[in-house]
Amino acid sequence: MRKSRRAAPFFGLNDRLPVLLALLLGFQHALSMLAGIITPPIILAGQGGVNLSAEDAQYLVSTSLIVCGLLSAVQITRFHIYKTPYYLGTGLISVVGTSFTVIPVATGAFAQMYATGFCPTAADGTKLPCPRGYGALIATGTLCALLEILLSFTKPTLLKRIFPPLVTGPTVALIGISLIESGFQDWAGGSGACAQRPETGPNVVCPQVGAPHALPWGSAEYIGLGFSVFVTIIICERFGSPIMKSCAVVIGLLVGCIIAGSTGYFSHSGIDAAPAANFIWVKIFPLSVYGPIVLPLLAVYIVLMMEAIGDITATCDVSRLEVEGKLFDSRIQGGVLADGINGLLSGLLTITPLSTFAQNNGVIALTRCANRKAGFAACFFLLIMGIFSKFAAALVAIPSPVLGGMTTFLFSAVAVSGVRIISTVPFTRRNRFILTASLALGFGATLVPNWFQFVFTYNGDNTAKKGFFNAITLVCETGFALTAFVAILLNLVLKEEIEDEALEVTANTVDEEADREEWRRIERGRHEDGDVEKGGEGEKGAR
Repeated sequence: MRKSRRAAPFFGLNDRLPVLLALLLGFQHALSMLAGIITPPIILAGQGGVNLSAEDAQYLVSTSLIVCGLLSAVQITRFHIYKTPYYLGTGLISVVGTSFTVIPVATGAFAQMYATGFCPTAADGTKLPCPRGYGALIATGTLCALLEILLSFTKPTLLKRIFPPLVTGPTVALIGISLIESGFQDWAGGSGACAQRPETGPNVVCPQVGAPHALPWGSAEYIGLGFSVFVTIIICERFGSPIMKSCAVVIGLLVGCIIAGSTGYFSHSGIDAAPAANFIWVKIFPLSVYGPIVLPLLAVYIVLMMEAIGDITATCDVSRLEVEGKLFDSRIQGGVLADGINGLLSGLLTITPLSTFAQNNGVIALTRCANRKAGFAACFFLLIMGIFSKFAAALVAIPSPVLGGMTTFLFSAVAVSGVRIISTVPFTRRNRFILTASLALGFGATLVPNWFQFVFTYNGDNTAKKGFFNAITLVCETGFALTAFVAILLNLVLKEEIEDEALEVTANTVDEEADREEWRRIERGRHEDGDVEKGGEGEKGAR
């Protein structure tokens, strides 16, 4: 007689949870967040960003872990704002991490800063470290976070009407698609000057001459090193246990690091030179508002807000909580407000904007634990990882091909998330038209990023006018921002058609009634022919 298997217990939001189990599950959450948290600071501090020193990059990675741990606790705790109906935070395991969304805006802005002289370059054209540019990014991001804070006091139903999946889906998809370029460049050796394969100078090899096991960009060794990470992720998904599947990206990164370390790609000088501990504001950056990135960053915060709404809804679902009603709406309001305030605070804490992470919903579903103690334990582990800066130094020392194999997978996951959002949209004629128009411009700007570079030719002394033109240029050269603005405009301007409100009529269904009538006539003809034949046979028998 077969014994029935007993399901594992589900730990709800406020259930009692043993401390040891909370620590174990919190560590699982922290591991699932790790790759997403460390990727943006490494990219923005590297050769594809503002070319900061290894010491500054280590600081940014450490601080990202610390800030994400602290501000995740704000989302998880949920505070009631005194004498108001509003809340701060969701009260769920809604963890936050550094957002990928800001990367395409930042890299485009940094390229413009170097081109206009805002950031310094050497006589031979080499881009020099530009902490001023990074300070301008985080200061402008802090200012733009006010938009999400204000929108958090709007009813969720109104927000969903203005920013429906028809707008957010293609925007998120374009973000992922544009990021894959930097991931692939790192996979082949790096996204800096060495990617141009110069014949002379320090960048004839990646990352530069004198680095351990330096090779020309696109070498087979680099491709194979990144491929080892990518294949490991696939193997974990195919043969791994449920826990391994949820940590597949981290395991792939670990395997790539082991291979790179055993074949001489690692440099331990940065790890040896790193201090034992680190914290916020050990390093600071000159703050300023860079006008040309205001509009793109406003688009970033709109995307972050809609991502937060979707992720909080998913978290409520996997936590077995209601996904409608006043309590749910208050969680949405509190989550969006916390997301905006976290964006404001992150800039003051020297980190780029944060977003609510979705991958932890998979951990909740896997471990059957939605208890906030596990979330607080995850925050604790993130703080420990960030404070001990040797850990951050080891992450910064990861070779670009290893990082590229991991980030390519992560960025593709972002694009797939956008496709999933689009799949929830009814494919009516109106919606197809909006998707076509918005994606046409977005794909074009992503594939040909300098298409709008030569439209404005003003070279006068009016810095305000020049900054305004630079802002328009940056928006038009940022694919996802262009897609977002066009989709919002068309969604508000184009009215719903009558036939769109009903089930869409296609070429296969438009003639169904006529086809059925014709088939009935054929059937009647067959029956009449059969009756005639039977009558003829009866007459023959009578004769």
